[in-house]
Amino acid sequence: MAKELRGKPVADALRAQLEADIAAWRTRDVTPRMVTVLVEGDPASLCYARAKGRVAAKLGVAYEVRTLPGHVTQAQLIQCIQSLNRDPAVHGVMLELPLPGHLSADEALRHLSPIKDVDGLTPANQMATVSGAPGIYPATPQACIRLLKHYGYTLAGRHVALVGCGKTVGMPLFHLLVREGATVTACHAGTPDLTPHLKRADIAFVAVGKAGLIRPEMVHPGLVVVDAGINELNDGIVGDVSPETAAIVAALTPTPGGVGAVTTMQLFANLLRAMHLQHAAGVLNVPAAV
Repeated sequence: MAKELRGKPVADALRAQLEADIAAWRTRDVTPRMVTVLVEGDPASLCYARAKGRVAAKLGVAYEVRTLPGHVTQAQLIQCIQSLNRDPAVHGVMLELPLPGHLSADEALRHLSPIKDVDGLTPANQMATVSGAPGIYPATPQACIRLLKHYGYTLAGRHVALVGCGKTVGMPLFHLLVREGATVTACHAGTPDLTPHLKRADIAFVAVGKAGLIRPEMVHPGLVVVDAGINELNDGIVGDVSPETAAIVAALTPTPGGVGAVTTMQLFANLLRAMHLQHAAGVLNVPAAV
């Protein structure tokens, strides 16, 4: 049976770091503040936005959900984002996705200040993720790597199979893995057979959004698997890796209870990263010692 790589110990360790950093800001009369922009219509997005609020309250972060009606126009959404850009008391902004079909997330994100973009999805932060330049990197890819390192696994020199090359997880993760020194095989919709790549890999990251995609016959006993897939089924939330695969591989993150727990905490780490970038840019007036 696979070693279970649970996210809670990783999230708890990160929480302790964040609490110390938040306390440092608060001693200088600065309370970190994050705003989630939520367009009505997706119950899962509302649930996630509220869950972040509960974590924020425990951390001592001021948190607000800025709710817009489902019929909001693109111009009105952009106006909301620009008003948050201008507000010096707002240090981080998230645009809850997905948006209704009549709205463009890409167009909206082009108007979000990169140094307030805690999701790391603006064009400037996407480029920073590719190049390694200073910026804010997407939370889930960072959470995947943080979780793996917490359990003592290294990436340098390892053969990694990356299954899924989506914009928010797979592609940013690819670039982070390369900078960690891993040799990465990127598998995507055009890959005819995942099995040979998984059989050769030391570590696999899976982020597709297809329940049961990875099956026991596709893996080997030495493989370490990080499952970042999220799939809502009638009987609950599952990842992309079938439960039976745990009997074969060396280690596996559970879903739920794996990457997701770390991702939520990583968003608040990104908020603090945003504050440091704002301070460096001269738009957050606090002593340089922070």
